Amino acid sequence: MQRRVVVTGIGAVTPIGSSVPEYFDGLRRGECGISAITRFDASDSKCKVVGEVKNFDPLKCFDKLTARKTDLYVQYAVTAAEEAVRDSGIIGTVDGDELGVYVGSGVGGINTICEEEGKLQKGGQKLVSPHFVPKMIINIAAGQIAIRFGAHGPAMCVATACATGTTAIGEAYRSIKDGYQTAFICGGTEAAVNALAISGFVNCMALSQSEDPNAASLPFDSRRGGFVLGEGAAMLVLEEYEHAKARGAKMYAEVCGYGATCDAHHVTAPDPEAKQTIRAIAQALDGVEFDPARTYVNAHGTGTKMNDLVETLAFKSYFGDDAKKLHISSTKSMTGHMLGAAGAAEALACVLALTEDIVPPTINLNSPDPELDLDYTPNEAVKTPIDTAVSTSLGFGGHNACIVLRKVER
Repeated sequence: MQRRVVVTGIGAVTPIGSSVPEYFDGLRRGECGISAITRFDASDSKCKVVGEVKNFDPLKCFDKLTARKTDLYVQYAVTAAEEAVRDSGIIGTVDGDELGVYVGSGVGGINTICEEEGKLQKGGQKLVSPHFVPKMIINIAAGQIAIRFGAHGPAMCVATACATGTTAIGEAYRSIKDGYQTAFICGGTEAAVNALAISGFVNCMALSQSEDPNAASLPFDSRRGGFVLGEGAAMLVLEEYEHAKARGAKMYAEVCGYGATCDAHHVTAPDPEAKQTIRAIAQALDGVEFDPARTYVNAHGTGTKMNDLVETLAFKSYFGDDAKKLHISSTKSMTGHMLGAAGAAEALACVLALTEDIVPPTINLNSPDPELDLDYTPNEAVKTPIDTAVSTSLGFGGHNACIVLRKVER
């Protein structure tokens, strides 16, 4: 017997707020989290703006010694997980063997890699930190979270590039639904604002080169010229419905569908026919009853020429004439592209839509591309009844993931 799965805790560290209340407030207001790079001297870089997390204090979750032993991407992950777990109240209500962790990242501890390589080049092997490996490995965010909360179930790193956060949530949903675990801490994390990562993205022609924060991350706009790098983390506590009900937990939303496919087409470009994106959406919505006019779609919406065309094609192909009834937006217009954390942050945007009947906007959508003719919620949030929310994610390597959430029916 397949079981129901609900969201009982949420946490966030983003460019528009380092807690869920701050993040949700930024989404409602259409806040732009894009700003000039401060992490390094970008005077020689073609990329001048990013979505940095502001005023982050790791000492809220770590002592000074532990903070020095952890990469920023892990600090973001643990901070968001702390908020989600505290919000859920799940610790002490579930056996540690029944609590799992699926937390992923696109690139892991790339800041640590850069720092330690600099030490090696400067002074040789003796300068490289003994904490280098456990500080940078891509699974260590999941490991640190499991250690902190005594989660003895499966603790795994999901890595599907820009689809990572959505894949982690979807795989946790499947595990609970099929009876393997009672609860999961799941989501994504990223901290890749450094000269090396930005140089790589610039040289593969992926990043916007606009110096104007309000004209850089432009999903669905005719002026779009690439994505803006963002960072942060978002975590959800997923729980089996009857367990959550029995302990009186608040339930933000029910996860009711998940799809995952691969284009098997190109290492960076999506399949222009969108066949596997369509199939991921179809898998996620299989058996789900929904009213298109009361459905919110959080699009991957990177602001690259191909992504926005391919996603719009996918929506039109799957939903047909009903595509024009959907409420669609890209919250990357506000946060930039948080890479491995993006899908999880966007799942939280879906939670906002369902709990408050608010569609977050696609900000700075001032010059719509005539080829993209759906309702992308330009510039201002819309108050309207939302019963179902769909989040799509596409990643380098051809990874496609889609999750569906809905209001909880008790």
